[in-house]
Amino acid sequence: MTTAMVLALAILAVTLVLLISGRVPAEVVALLVLGTLPVVGLITPTEAIAGFSSPAVVTLGAIFILSGGLTRTGVGDLLGAQMLRVAGHGEAALVAVIMTTAALLSAIMNNVAVAALMLPVVMDIARKSGNAPSRLLMPLAYGALLGGLMTQIGTPPNILISVAMEEHGRPGFGMFDFTPVGGAILLAGIAFMTLIGRHLLPRRDPAGASRTTEVNLRDRYDLRERMFLMRIPPFSDISGKSLAQCRFGPALGLSVLEILRDGRTLMAPGPDTVVHSGDRLVVQGRLERMEELRGWRNLAVEQEGCGADQLISEDIGIARMILAENADLIGMSLREARFFHRFGVNLLSALRGTSAQPQSLGDYCFAAEDTLLVQGPRQTLKELAQNPIFTQFAVLERSELAGHRELQHNLLTLRLSASGGLAGRTLHDCALGDALGLRVVGILRDQQHILLPSPEATLEVDDRLAVTGRRADLLLLQGLEGLDVQHQLAPEETDLETTDVGLMEVVLSPHSRLAGKTLRDLHFREKFGLSVIALWRTGRAYRSGLRDLPLNFGDALLVYGSRDRFSQLARDSDFLVLTQDVQEPPRRDRLGRSLAILAAVLIPVLLGWLPIYIAALLGASAMILSGCLTMNEAYRAIEWRAILLIAGLLPLGTALEQSGAAHLLAEILTAGTAPFGPKALLAALIFFTAVGTCFLPPAALVVLLVPIVFSIAAPTGTSPEALTMGVAMASASLMSPFSHAANILIMGPGGYRFSDYLKVGIPLTLVVLATILLILPLVWPLRA
Repeated sequence: MTTAMVLALAILAVTLVLLISGRVPAEVVALLVLGTLPVVGLITPTEAIAGFSSPAVVTLGAIFILSGGLTRTGVGDLLGAQMLRVAGHGEAALVAVIMTTAALLSAIMNNVAVAALMLPVVMDIARKSGNAPSRLLMPLAYGALLGGLMTQIGTPPNILISVAMEEHGRPGFGMFDFTPVGGAILLAGIAFMTLIGRHLLPRRDPAGASRTTEVNLRDRYDLRERMFLMRIPPFSDISGKSLAQCRFGPALGLSVLEILRDGRTLMAPGPDTVVHSGDRLVVQGRLERMEELRGWRNLAVEQEGCGADQLISEDIGIARMILAENADLIGMSLREARFFHRFGVNLLSALRGTSAQPQSLGDYCFAAEDTLLVQGPRQTLKELAQNPIFTQFAVLERSELAGHRELQHNLLTLRLSASGGLAGRTLHDCALGDALGLRVVGILRDQQHILLPSPEATLEVDDRLAVTGRRADLLLLQGLEGLDVQHQLAPEETDLETTDVGLMEVVLSPHSRLAGKTLRDLHFREKFGLSVIALWRTGRAYRSGLRDLPLNFGDALLVYGSRDRFSQLARDSDFLVLTQDVQEPPRRDRLGRSLAILAAVLIPVLLGWLPIYIAALLGASAMILSGCLTMNEAYRAIEWRAILLIAGLLPLGTALEQSGAAHLLAEILTAGTAPFGPKALLAALIFFTAVGTCFLPPAALVVLLVPIVFSIAAPTGTSPEALTMGVAMASASLMSPFSHAANILIMGPGGYRFSDYLKVGIPLTLVVLATILLILPLVWPLRA
């Protein structure tokens, strides 16, 4: 084994580990591979970046734009509505028609786009037909995945093997060379799902989509389990304040759904709605947070308080600095900026111009040229002085602190009494910052001053806490603590829907940039005027703590508020609403143009006048120039993750081939199967591919397998056309929700668990593999 082979196999092994573990984004792994290969000398720098000019990558990017143009002009919507109209209400007929419709669209469009396009349509059909979405959505995803197998542009693996054939000196596959085998697989898949597979699907309806009454929707999400009444007593400190000022969400994790006042019901109140004594609030959340307030009520505010000079020591200092105009913090809140975690210092005060910011620091947003006073270790302050986003940096001496009145104005001293419930608990457990927007910057205990205390610091009786905050925050605490909690709700007090107010389910769109962010980070309620009151994830509903729960692809969000606001949310490209009524209407006036462009792409390719990547590029440009798609929409239509993944891993395939590692792997794979003939070799290869898609993105798997397949074909006398076709057909990703974006997309709306994909996907995969073994040798002879 040569040094080059060892290096190539080592890089391959590390790549597989990183891709399977998911600890590093797949596209980042691909770029690391691209950069490493020329450094170790396996390929030249020119060969390393050749993936970005590969016909496969160019074709894929152009097809994404073409698919986006067809979607925005309503081609898929129109075809889907017409075909689904003939299915009636029978479950078997619906499954067959949904899969057929999705498959036909996926043959000419990106399959993820097809799943996203048809998801609201199928949800509406579930409501009208009385079928649970879980009985229809998995057939939708599988129809989209199987339909893409039928044409050259249907899936990235099909495009990849077509280009690979030409690069290895073989005639490339044509547009419909995939159709005989792919069509047979599709028919077998539809037959299986209609006759057997649908009986393996669960009957779950997380959003009550198959019911017409709002009562059933509440029951499906168990909304009443976390709903209760709170009455505002006379002379309450929160009377006369808006809901935003009361901080029900940030402080208590509660959503105010209705306000009952003088026999009237104010539904879906906005953040500016003012509450008054005597109001009864229908809220949703956990009562445990209310119980924690009982421990905070005995925090006594010292009139004198501690001075700012007590917040510095030999190791801890206070500095003044101005935020630069080009700072990336501008517009962010303290929480969004993760200020303490990023810089290692506490923000004590912020001045804009000559005046301190009137709001609590918890609500403060950074602006250019704000003057910031921060507290931190002196070594950290010295390093911070070198950061270009801060200017006019100066560490303040003890004598200079007295001149900063705004600092004293923003500093409170709280004493823990023996009757309170905080003694013996850590700062983390007390969650003072979450409840009141306060941050403890020092614990003053007898003669000991603990500055910059860690979250694990334990509080003791008579501790004095130096905190950043306002006295108004503590008055708010007293008002929240005095709320009268009533557990029983009358049925009429939980009617959440009227003609003006309602519930709607949304998911993250396939191209969303919001995965990993929280509703608090997104300012969701402030931006859309809607409340997320429940979330469905991996087969269960979550109804509390939603503000700080990172969003994942596949989550279904139950949104509550004014129906007028639903359309605004539907226009946001990061979300996909699961009803057609509020979606942005397609550009139907450009429908003819998009169809003409599609025909202009396909006809020259079928007649052999143009290669697919040139025709697709011209078609993508025409989609934008004709107004079928805007430039921004075109950028959003491209799955950049797939582009970077393929372009970054193609050089690894080159390195495996040139180093001889592909030949070595081919010998290992054929050692046990070659004696049994080409059909056994094909069976082993497609089985390996099908299982591999559970752990690796299909496109990445095919990129890595192609050089090995060609190394297998020559010495065994097997047709490379047959083997590569088998690999492409077996890469449909049916057994795991995380192996393909189409599977993830339907997970939340369908209420699916991981086991549901295994229960249906494994037998369907076996049907697909059996069909490949039966049909492929008839169309593509196995012997070269």
